[in-house]
Amino acid sequence: MMGNNNMEKPAFPDKKAPAADMKAEAKEAGAKSSKNKIYKAPEGQLDMNALRMGGRRGPGPGGGPPFMRSMVREKPKNAKGTILKLLRYIGKSKVLIFFLIFIMILATLLNLANPAIQGRIIDCITIKEGHLYVDFDGLVLWLSVIAVVFIANSLLTLVQSLLSAKLSQWTVYNLRRDLFEKIAYLPIRYTDTHKHGDIMSRMTNDVDNVSMAISSSITSLISSVLTLFGSLIMIIKYCWRAPLMILVSMSTIPLTLYVSTMLGKLMRKYFVRRQILLGSLNGQIEEMVTGYKTVMAYGKEKMAVETFTETSDEFRRCSIRANVWGGIMGPAMNLINNLNYLLVAAFGGYFCITGYLSVGNIQSIIQYSHQFSMPINQIANQYANILTAIAGAERVFSILDSPSEPDEGKSDITVDEIKGDIEFKDIEFAYNPGEPVLKKFNLSVKQGQKIAIVGATGSGKTTIVNLLMRFYDIDSGEITLDGINIKDIPKKTLRSAIAIVLQDTVLFSDTIGANIRYGRFDATDEEVKAAAITSNADTFVSRLPEGYNTLLTESGSNISQGQRQLLSIARAVLANPKILILDEATSSVDTRTEMHIQEAMIKLMEGRTSLIIAHRLSTIRDADRIIVISNGQVVESGNHDELIAAKGEYYKLYQTQFAGFQT
Repeated sequence: MMGNNNMEKPAFPDKKAPAADMKAEAKEAGAKSSKNKIYKAPEGQLDMNALRMGGRRGPGPGGGPPFMRSMVREKPKNAKGTILKLLRYIGKSKVLIFFLIFIMILATLLNLANPAIQGRIIDCITIKEGHLYVDFDGLVLWLSVIAVVFIANSLLTLVQSLLSAKLSQWTVYNLRRDLFEKIAYLPIRYTDTHKHGDIMSRMTNDVDNVSMAISSSITSLISSVLTLFGSLIMIIKYCWRAPLMILVSMSTIPLTLYVSTMLGKLMRKYFVRRQILLGSLNGQIEEMVTGYKTVMAYGKEKMAVETFTETSDEFRRCSIRANVWGGIMGPAMNLINNLNYLLVAAFGGYFCITGYLSVGNIQSIIQYSHQFSMPINQIANQYANILTAIAGAERVFSILDSPSEPDEGKSDITVDEIKGDIEFKDIEFAYNPGEPVLKKFNLSVKQGQKIAIVGATGSGKTTIVNLLMRFYDIDSGEITLDGINIKDIPKKTLRSAIAIVLQDTVLFSDTIGANIRYGRFDATDEEVKAAAITSNADTFVSRLPEGYNTLLTESGSNISQGQRQLLSIARAVLANPKILILDEATSSVDTRTEMHIQEAMIKLMEGRTSLIIAHRLSTIRDADRIIVISNGQVVESGNHDELIAAKGEYYKLYQTQFAGFQT
């Protein structure tokens, strides 16, 4: 398995993302790259994207891809398509939906029966020739019936609420599971060009909004459709002797549709914008929490607060507008309902006087007219939640619809069969079109060789590792492993044969033993300890009160940088890779700690093809060959003594680094 393949990724806020990526994102001022430090892979599975989302390096074309700014979407791109996709997720719970619809039909029938029963109760009391007549038998009968209807309706409503809640949770469970799995297998280019805080917001806030909409809105919509048709049938039944009443009962429907449509247009942009701003806020919070030491060290607390306050203030203003327009919807619909009640009562009174309808009939018609307009009102009142859910669902589906990391490898080569011969042939590569990082790059590494790669910052050193790991694919040329094009090797096989040790170690909130075991999940406790002994990590681990069961805090912040590095090496030892990559693994530790790490790395490199990226030239003097890269090309190659004697680029780098120590 792969050790610690967290690749460096710098921030380039001034670059432009590809159009396909830009269209999918929100415009956010002052976008900066953030760092996902914690990612817990499922038990028994080492997630490659999880391990590569850690440290990143400063600007430079060779340090890695740029982090791009986002653009604002003022409205959903495809609301209809989003709804259809969401319905497919809801449709996965077919049995639950069947019972829910059955309960809703029964509840709707009982609701439709209420006005008819109320009309019968009223008609049991009549006035004839100035005298009051009461049909007590009929009154008792119909009062008993309506009592049973009310009780049954309440019980059905309770069951309906429970079923809708269960449907909601199952739907978002499937949605969140698929989203998490999708994120785990996204191309690294996606995580490099999207703010991590915004991705996290889609997993949490947006999915929660979908959950609330399903539990509160889906049942209302289905019930509304059933009620709409049922009420229309009952209105026709009661008004067949006075057809004008049918038109009167539905006269306010066009006004309802017009008002809800106009208000909906005003609401839509604010609710979509609010979700985008919420994602931006989450991104800023995540950046502040993960980088608070840097913020404090440079005294930028005030600036960070001002930036957050600016976005938060925009979110506040947008939320107020969204809530205002959303709040207007309810009163507007109530006003139209009251107008409908007035018209039905007035015309109903006339038809009652003329003998076409009874008082009970008028009462029933008023109730059915209200039930007929109620579905539209319910949809209008739920519109805000529906818009928020659609906006959130679209952001979720934008990730789900993104292409996963391609893997066209068909070779049947196994990890055990890999020897470690690597060759780069005429490699051309650019993170952004027109800005090449590697130009006609050639490099040959034989099995078991220890190759050091040096060069100025931004020369393309780490890009070589990115391409070898297939985090990015080359634009032209060919990379082979044991003579096989790495594109033909399944990525799991390729990456399982390589282990990486980085300067910025990625550790998880788990025990020390579990963190080492990320190198190989099926390793025994004895193998874990043996790997720690080989890496010199056992020396400090054995002194801890709980030893290998010691729980590490976020990113291993409760142990030193050097100790974290030794655990990273232990992880790579346990992985037992055929190819080892050391990316400036000792550049951030003191000299004494560096000696311990060097000892561990010497043991780790024995018999393995090793690529060493280093700024400290003292750490690579015993390399079999040193490659000097400048402007994306190999400008020098040889061992330490040969390159010093040549007095070329390596000699200049060496003299610059050790000039202060010459006597």
